[in-house]
Amino acid sequence: MKNLKTLLILAAIATSAAHAQTAMKPAEAPMAMDSKKTAAAPAGDMTEAEVRKVDMDTKKITLKHGDIKNLDMPGMTMVFQVKDPAMLDKVKAGDKVRFKAEKSNGAFVVTDLQPSK
Repeated sequence: MKNLKTLLILAAIATSAAHAQTAMKPAEAPMAMDSKKTAAAPAGDMTEAEVRKVDMDTKKITLKHGDIKNLDMPGMTMVFQVKDPAMLDKVKAGDKVRFKAEKSNGAFVVTDLQPSK
């Protein structure tokens, strides 16, 4: 009887896992990403944010941002590297901005940064 219960539990787990994989549409599947590859943002896919801090010494920016769709990332406050340090000259803490980000070599990098209108 004990073996039958174990067998039924294992069958239920296997069925549940198989169903979860087939029920997920390709667009909903988690993004698999090699740490050395880059996930580029689709054209026109910018995220709203507020600048919390600009660190010219480390060439980083802290943004309180909304969902970043191309990175499958929920809204939060976090530090980003910037692709071009000249972007930091155009913003200050408190500014509302729109930005694009990508994952490059394991780091999140702002590739485009524009003031919000």
